[in-house]
Amino acid sequence: MRPAKGGTIADTRAAAATVVAQVLEGASLNQVLPAALDTVASRDRSLLQQLCYGTLREYPRLQPQLARLLAKPLRSRDREVEALLLAGLYQLSATRIPDHAAVAATVAAATALSRPWAKGLCNAVLRRYLREREVLAAQLDDAAAAAHPQWLYQAIHREWPQQAAAIIAANNAQPPMVLRVNRRLGSREDYLATLAANGIEASAGSLAAEAIYLAQPMDVSALPGFADGRVSIQDEAAQLAARLLQATPGDRVLDACAAPGGKTCHLLELDPTLRLVAMDVDPQRLRRVRENLQRLSLDAEVLTEDAAAPVQLQGQRFQRILVDAPCSASGVVRRHPDIKVLRRPADIGSFAAQQLAILRGLWPLLAPGGRLLYVTCSVLEEENSGVLQQFLQATPEAILLPAPVGELRPCGGQLLPQVQGPDGLFYGIVQRP
Repeated sequence: MRPAKGGTIADTRAAAATVVAQVLEGASLNQVLPAALDTVASRDRSLLQQLCYGTLREYPRLQPQLARLLAKPLRSRDREVEALLLAGLYQLSATRIPDHAAVAATVAAATALSRPWAKGLCNAVLRRYLREREVLAAQLDDAAAAAHPQWLYQAIHREWPQQAAAIIAANNAQPPMVLRVNRRLGSREDYLATLAANGIEASAGSLAAEAIYLAQPMDVSALPGFADGRVSIQDEAAQLAARLLQATPGDRVLDACAAPGGKTCHLLELDPTLRLVAMDVDPQRLRRVRENLQRLSLDAEVLTEDAAAPVQLQGQRFQRILVDAPCSASGVVRRHPDIKVLRRPADIGSFAAQQLAILRGLWPLLAPGGRLLYVTCSVLEEENSGVLQQFLQATPEAILLPAPVGELRPCGGQLLPQVQGPDGLFYGIVQRP
């Protein structure tokens, strides 16, 4: 049992309500969940993660039902009570927790949140839900029933009419845990044998040569050789970037939006002779890059710089540039369910403008004959092929190359998220003559 600061252990459902409330106020799950995990008993950490991820994953479905169950909206200062009720509805509708236990624990958590007045409210709302859940479910519109915000649901169906149901299903599923084998320290076959010898069920990926899917997620510390760098955690779709970049020995390579460093490390695992600069605009996130490089005993120059205006690299040239651009993350919703709460339709245009600025900022750094790989974790055309089309129109000397992966798009290839497969990533490749 891990005591929280001050020696007290937080109620798990109250901790989940606190996290979800902060996300509803605009914080990202990655920002607030790690600290909350330290406030609960170690045996309850997985439950806290499940309550937070699950409640946010189902939020577009749960919120309209909660609104119907409340006689009047809760005040903004009672956001934690709202989040607690949402977590209660999640337990009753999407988990195997017995109804009586979910209700009792949620009601008790109101006291842990220092909202004893809300005990009666929680009890009444959750018990009414149990009586009326079928009626409430029937009143949901299509987007809410699919646990997606209306705008994203419509965008997916508009852009991927044939694949929409599969994308929605993937977005609502718990993602698989995928490993990247460090080929410097052994083959994928060797590591699969090691996993089998340790009773860990796993299978090889079908797209990336180093990818292994675990049958069940597990703590990385229990993975054989993780601390020694034999494997890293990285989705199979992300592992394709290093191959598509096609760097050759001794190339000067720029990973322009490098944090947290997964693609940087993969490139160096495949070829340690690369002269690699790992750059990111966020110095805090670059700490993760350094940590990953250290764990894997790899070496790269780490640089804080804005890819849209790389002043420190002026006059330098790279044979390969990897641009894993900031985006809506609409292809990795299953790993970041807070996107359903935080993202707005207007964000897509803002990301597209930022992505285009980054491409224009980096283009002068590409050496003659060099290759630039543009990657996003989005499934929305405006950020992907649409950005590359604008870039090519403004940069007539740039040569568009085929990206032989996924669904063929006007300027690249698109992998779509799959329940037991890769994340949804877009790849576009351009070359300087």
